[in-house]
Amino acid sequence: MQKPKIIFESDLMFVLEKPSGWITNDADTTTSQPVIQKWVRDSFTYPLKGNMEARDGIVHRLDKETSGILLVAKTMEAFEELQMQFKTRVVNKTYIALVHGEVIPQEGQIKAEVGRLPWRRDRFGVLAGGRDSETNYQTVGSYESQTTKEKFTLLKLTPKTGRTHQIRIHLKHIGYPIVADEFYAGRKTARNDRKWCPRLFLHAGGIVFNHPKTQKKIEFESNLPSDLLETLAKLTKLA
Repeated sequence: MQKPKIIFESDLMFVLEKPSGWITNDADTTTSQPVIQKWVRDSFTYPLKGNMEARDGIVHRLDKETSGILLVAKTMEAFEELQMQFKTRVVNKTYIALVHGEVIPQEGQIKAEVGRLPWRRDRFGVLAGGRDSETNYQTVGSYESQTTKEKFTLLKLTPKTGRTHQIRIHLKHIGYPIVADEFYAGRKTARNDRKWCPRLFLHAGGIVFNHPKTQKKIEFESNLPSDLLETLAKLTKLA
């Protein structure tokens, strides 16, 4: 399995690329699966190493199958500052997703309350009384299956809030589920998707935040990994 990659390091933080298939945080149920928190703790020596309360410096999380940029703080001061930036929505994250259908309009805003489903506690969804959630999207490419002629859209997404599974839920809510999403695209759809797309087509491709010490705005980008590029290559690009 592909290893995480450090794309930036300073005395205050790591910026790494998380591969798909890696769980972000330690948990009792994930001992047999690769975990970013354990990998960072075992690979580096820094002040927050071994601090379980601060999750060894892991500032935020990505779903297991989602690839892309992840921030890890080295010191408690940096950890608390970066977490505060997430809470106060100073951090801007950008994702790339391939979804079912021809998205119309080509750009827009999704606002829908998101919460844990009372009848299925391991799932989240649009729920009255849930937490306010907002995702902006923009079309960056249109595609078509060479065999079924089904349409697909490549989207750039900017969530303004950070609810669990927010992007996946919002796209399902407006009728454009993410390709190979086993939770929200539907079992049959996801099973068919997995024949040509190996995993959830969602990548955290960009992040902008303030340096935890100087407060100067800094930005990092991560290109689509090879497995998702190979998936796109199986489709016909329309625009």
